[in-house]
Amino acid sequence: MKVLYFAWLRTKIGCAEEEIELPKGAHTVAEVLDLLRARGENYAEALSAEKVIRVAVNQDYAQEVDMVKNEDEFAIFPPVTGG
Repeated sequence: MKVLYFAWLRTKIGCAEEEIELPKGAHTVAEVLDLLRARGENYAEALSAEKVIRVAVNQDYAQEVDMVKNEDEFAIFPPVTGG
């Protein structure tokens, strides 16, 4: 799975994108976020505030219960505001 990090998440995690391999089976967005948090302290800290991050799967906003697979693009970013 290609994981993309945007804005301050990129800075805290230390990279803009990476490839990860999900364990076999079906996974939700919430499970992927938990797997990422387990990758290290910088991930755990960056992804700790669930209310201030958004996820898109294949460029569509996703909910925590949405299913994902290894072939998907998984983007994590802070909310975007207009002005």
